[in-house]
Amino acid sequence: MPAPHSPAELEARIGFSFADKAHLDEALTHVSAGARGLSYQRLEFLGDRVLGLVVSTMLFETFPAASEGELSKRLADLVRKETCADIARFWRLGEHIKLGEGEKRSGAKKRDAILGDACEALIGAVYRDAGLAAADKLIRAHWTERMHAPLEVPKDAKTLLQEVVQAKGLPVPHYRDAGRSGPDHAPQFEVAVLVEGAAEMTGKGPSKRVAERAAAEAWLRRAGLWNG
Repeated sequence: MPAPHSPAELEARIGFSFADKAHLDEALTHVSAGARGLSYQRLEFLGDRVLGLVVSTMLFETFPAASEGELSKRLADLVRKETCADIARFWRLGEHIKLGEGEKRSGAKKRDAILGDACEALIGAVYRDAGLAAADKLIRAHWTERMHAPLEVPKDAKTLLQEVVQAKGLPVPHYRDAGRSGPDHAPQFEVAVLVEGAAEMTGKGPSKRVAERAAAEAWLRRAGLWNG
C-alpha cells in the first residue's frame, strides 16, 4: 500500500501512474517553492485548455438539444476555479503541493486559488505524460457526475452581498485596500469591505479580485448567508 502523502498514493487516488515522475513533481510545485524557476504555472496554463476542450466535448455529446448559451453556462460552471478546487480536495491534492515557508504559514494549501491552479496543472501534467486520451479519461472520471447535476450557476459572493445590501436600501458595498505582504513573485493582498451600518470585514488573496471576494464571503458568513 502506498505511503501516506507519497506520489504513489496520489497516483492511486487519481487513477493514473506517471511514466515520467518529473511531470508530477512540476505539477505539485508552487512558484514560492520552485528552484531555478520551476513551478506548475506553465502546466496550469496547458491543463486549463485541456480541461476546457474535454469538458466542452463532454457537454456537446451529452446535451444534443442544448443551445450554445446553455452549453456555455455549463462549461463555465464546470471549469471555474472553485470547481477545480473541489476536485483537488477530493484528490487531497493539498497534502502534496510544495510551498515556500511563507505560503505554508498562511494556509495556502486550503485556498481555492492554489488548489484550483494545482488541479489544472495536474491535468496538464497527465496530458504531457501520456497524451489527450489519458487526460480525457481522468477528466471524465471526475467531472461526469458534476456535469449531470442540474444547471445552477451560483452567485459569487460579491454579487450576493451587493444584492443583500441593496435589498436593505443601503448603498453598494465599498472595497478598500488594507495591505499587501509577501514577495513580489507571490504577493498577498488584503482588502476590507465596508457596508453602511456594519463593521468591516477583510479578506486576503493572491490578487485584489480574490481578496475582495474573500472579504465579501467573510461578511456574508458572519451574517449567516454563506456556507462556502
